[in-house]
Amino acid sequence: MRARATRSPVAPVALLVALALALVAAPPPAQARAAEGDPPAVSAPSAILIEARTGAVLYQRAAEKPRAIASTTKLMTALLTMERARLSDTVSASDYVASPIESRLALRPGEQVSVADLMRGLMLESANDAAVTLAEHVGGSRAAFVRQMNRRARELGLDDTRYANPIGLDAPGNYSSAHDLARLAVELRKHRFIRRIADRTSATLSTGDRERTIRNRNTLLARDPRVNGLKTGHTGLAGYVLVGTRKWGGVTLVSVVLGTSSLAARDQDSLALLEWGERRFEPIEPVLEGTLVDTPEIRYRRGASLSLVTDGKVRRVVPAGTEITLRDVGVPAMVTGPVARGQRFGYREVLADGERIAAVPIVAESFVPAADLPQRTKDWFTRLPALLVSALVLGGTVLVARRLRRKPRRRPPRSEPEVVA
Repeated sequence: MRARATRSPVAPVALLVALALALVAAPPPAQARAAEGDPPAVSAPSAILIEARTGAVLYQRAAEKPRAIASTTKLMTALLTMERARLSDTVSASDYVASPIESRLALRPGEQVSVADLMRGLMLESANDAAVTLAEHVGGSRAAFVRQMNRRARELGLDDTRYANPIGLDAPGNYSSAHDLARLAVELRKHRFIRRIADRTSATLSTGDRERTIRNRNTLLARDPRVNGLKTGHTGLAGYVLVGTRKWGGVTLVSVVLGTSSLAARDQDSLALLEWGERRFEPIEPVLEGTLVDTPEIRYRRGASLSLVTDGKVRRVVPAGTEITLRDVGVPAMVTGPVARGQRFGYREVLADGERIAAVPIVAESFVPAADLPQRTKDWFTRLPALLVSALVLGGTVLVARRLRRKPRRRPPRSEPEVVA
């Protein structure tokens, strides 16, 4: 006997229930969700995200409010060391005694350590004994170094920043803002040594009484290959702090989160900002070195031309979707020798949404000597306008001559015979 399919009376009900559940589980419509371009929600009470090359601020929350900054204080310690000491110098370790809860290299007083290794300990391990040793080496004393820190902050226009020590221990006079820390990070990253070591998850220090292997406290490096720095910090007053940097293509973003409640929250906020910011900018290279712009004619040299090329290149970071146009200004239709190789003839402008963001000179690619008299004469007679004028003059001369030949001679008047009545 063949089985016959039958329709259960509860099937429509089950179908409706399943459909209702699917609608509940489905994501809300696009208009009900936050726009894709909206910034992420962060828990940090103070935060900022900037693009390093332009300084453009992509996101900020209480970014100019002074707060305790913990070991991100060491960014200024590192900057002054890079500016005023040599990495190859050997330094006697300070007699600073760090407490058990402080980050440290456990340097023995008087131990001979290179500035380069102390900087590695400062940036990766956030070692307080390394910070004090560098401060005393650069400034002569901790107090003098702190004065240098505050002076340099004023020079950089960090108006929301004040230093009381080179370490970052909680103190009423040691504070900064998210905005100032981001600007300081951009300044510090100008040094190649800093960029290189901040991107390392670990390092081995070969100088000193013993070899030391240290690990970078910036755990974002292991989570995202594009993250390449920069400095962590944590104290009871400051909370968890991170100045993070992330690079892809030609775009470098700097994030700062201050006062987060945990290491996990610190990393989550930082990574969310950096990943969101990646979609906001794009690198461009609208002008390349030696690009042919035009080939104007060379006067007195019929058929010859001079190649004009760009003298430089342009690399910029612009907001995603920016309309880029090029405009050549001052380029001649004809040039006259002598022309020196590299002689400037106008410039090429780069416009972003109609606004000029860069300009590159346009120069002669080769040398053009001055034309001599035979060249000038030959050029004049071989040019069409000159030929036309010559033809007209010659033709006119011939016509005048012919008319003169055909003109009839006047006969003398004949006298009529007198009639006699």
